[in-house]
Amino acid sequence: MATGFPAATGDVMTAAMFNGLVAYTANTQTGATYTTVLTDSYQVLVTMNNASANAFKIPTNASVAHPTGTVITVLNLGAGTTTISAVTSGTTTVVSAGATSAQPTLTQYKSAACIKTGSDTWVIVGGIA
Repeated sequence: MATGFPAATGDVMTAAMFNGLVAYTANTQTGATYTTVLTDSYQVLVTMNNASANAFKIPTNASVAHPTGTVITVLNLGAGTTTISAVTSGTTTVVSAGATSAQPTLTQYKSAACIKTGSDTWVIVGGIA
């Protein structure tokens, strides 16, 4: 995770923290399935790079308690389509294209932002199909 987040009232921002605001950490994934972890929050770019279809999974809040407001950025570099979905679809809701529950997909060189809007609710925006 990038340094500098989260900050609390009264914290003093150091030069290292300020410079870290513009830097992204890469989390390169090449497997068939990847489930997000807490360190994917904030300034991390999760890249999916697989020639075959692959899955980007969002866990339940009980499994990984990403804070509400978390944004996870995913970029598909591989030729295989990346499908974004919940690990447990009955518990975690993934919506895109308005209020439509969906499993959005990313073709090669497309990216999306996964935004946590509630305890087990995520909205996906970006270059999704």
